[in-house]
Amino acid sequence: MPTIPDNNDNTTISTKQHHNLSFKQRKPLAIRKEEVAAIRVKFPAKVPVIVERYHKETQLPSLDKTKFLVPEEITMSQFITIVRNRLQLNSQQALYLLVSNKNLASLSRPLSQIYRDYRDDDGFLYVTYASQEVFG
Repeated sequence: MPTIPDNNDNTTISTKQHHNLSFKQRKPLAIRKEEVAAIRVKFPAKVPVIVERYHKETQLPSLDKTKFLVPEEITMSQFITIVRNRLQLNSQQALYLLVSNKNLASLSRPLSQIYRDYRDDDGFLYVTYASQEVFG
């Protein structure tokens, strides 16, 4: 199995384990801050968002990418549509987006406001997606 160097020391982790790690676990804080700074300079009207599947989620597929640059003016409702399309969900499949792993944001709020209120110390907005089954 291919291995990838771990960011914290010289040990290696398997590709499968690496895939199961969160974005924060895969990249050190300093690197994440540098990425956001570069993104904000190049794309000042875009929100840097990390979208990851809830760790207990079993019904929904994994996304093929985690990093999104989203126009500030789109609403949370529009962003849910983007994620639904990326996941190729049908209309019967429930999808919930949690901001900062715990907040259900108002669907009418623009991402610029959500980013202002909930962005992480590294500058990314973290969004976790899950199905209804996760909440029981």
